Amino acid sequence: MELSEYLTSDATSLAGLVADKEVTAAELLALARERRDAVNPKINAIVAPLTEVADARAADPDLSGPFAGVPFLIKDLAQEYAGYPTSNGCRALANDVADRHALVTQRFLDAGLVIFGKTNTPEFGAKGVTEPELFGPARNPWNTGHTPGGSSGGSGAAVAAGIVPAAGANDGGGSVRIPAACNGLVGLKTSRGIGPYGPQTGEVMFGMVTQGVVSRTVRDSAGLLDAIIAPDPGAGYQGAQPPVPFAELVGQKPGTLRIGYSSSSAINANPDPEAVAAVESAAALLSELGHQVEEVSPPHDDAALARDFLTIWFAQLHGQVADVKKRLGSSDSEFEADTLASSELGRAAGMVPLLRSLANTNEHIRALAGFHETYDLFLTPTLAKPPLAVDELTTSTSLQRAARVVAKTRSGKVLAATGVLDQLINDNIGWVPYTQLANLTGRPAISVPLHWTATGLPLGVQFVGRLGADGLLLQLAAQLEEAQPWFQRYAHLDPALGPTPGRG
Repeated sequence: MELSEYLTSDATSLAGLVADKEVTAAELLALARERRDAVNPKINAIVAPLTEVADARAADPDLSGPFAGVPFLIKDLAQEYAGYPTSNGCRALANDVADRHALVTQRFLDAGLVIFGKTNTPEFGAKGVTEPELFGPARNPWNTGHTPGGSSGGSGAAVAAGIVPAAGANDGGGSVRIPAACNGLVGLKTSRGIGPYGPQTGEVMFGMVTQGVVSRTVRDSAGLLDAIIAPDPGAGYQGAQPPVPFAELVGQKPGTLRIGYSSSSAINANPDPEAVAAVESAAALLSELGHQVEEVSPPHDDAALARDFLTIWFAQLHGQVADVKKRLGSSDSEFEADTLASSELGRAAGMVPLLRSLANTNEHIRALAGFHETYDLFLTPTLAKPPLAVDELTTSTSLQRAARVVAKTRSGKVLAATGVLDQLINDNIGWVPYTQLANLTGRPAISVPLHWTATGLPLGVQFVGRLGADGLLLQLAAQLEEAQPWFQRYAHLDPALGPTPGRG
């Protein structure tokens, strides 16, 4: 197989070639590494190689599974690989070697995937951009001056650049969908309780985080999610499993759907015209396909939801930082200043705001459920503006120094009194105000790449469904993919010339 053929094949087709003995796993791994060596220095998507284990798997004549022999990458956060560190983008964890696979990693391996590296992520997955101090920023292969999003930004960049056809990701506030939107990919955040988590930890953020993938085709996302979604005997509870494999559903039409759409946001009153255009063009396409589409008011107050989301996030981040310090004896110098400040805000707030925000999630759930009594799906932009420039959200040196002082002196209450929470909402959620809804409510949501900006950057649109509507979202995505194909577009990064626009 030539590299050009590898770059224009998805994981499903590559697995078929391996099964038919037209190509070997070792040959595919060599092509993936060739592409990695050519483009990763420009996009910084892969931060840790898994060389020996990948070589052994690629050479194994008994390798089996629905994706046997397909090269794959996992995220360097909550997708532990036994015998290798999982850094979570944090200096304190740079040498924290996993003693066993995460359940999702084991299921990727059971599917026959050849995992040969781990992808870049912000510290603790805390931002919608991937710019950890430990590894440096990941860059968008469509234009390396821009972010590939986060927190699964390394995975998104690697897939968009053609290193692999799909990669591991997870989503606690948009971390599958934001990179999908930034990189021209498909990304489904599944319904709460149906995917694997652990065994290193139980539910993260009270069930708001789900495991998944980013990919270039709907059928790859469907097949890979089929591979990882199964009952987990170590879970606190079990969500209803999909009655039909996703890979079967994507070959069926979704029927006529009633879809309400909006680009309105209380956080960002003026979304970029490109974000509005993305939704309006998607609505027009949906109408052409026979769906009933109408503009609606958002079913929820996203500003209130953002405050609840960050309150919960800060509390769990404080728990993570405290655990790492206790377990490894880490000092403040081994964490980023933004992490320390956010952790301190969580500590200083105490239990009452956390419990109040957790209780408020019931209101957000019922508001969205009320919307779904009338509409099958809620359509929004995935991003309120095109992918940001790299370093656009970097905290100034002076503010980082102040953050470290606040953490050291435990002055979180003073910091909170300055209105910093509202500023954090505006700065960090203002460009992605649409994605947290699905996490707090536990609903499935998918980003699909229907729009490219005038400057050649992807900007996806998001559909949010009822609890358990994962299959329906994939069916609709497959219909949209057929109507407006996107697979032929990928970022053609020439090592000598730098990034060039993706060609259709």
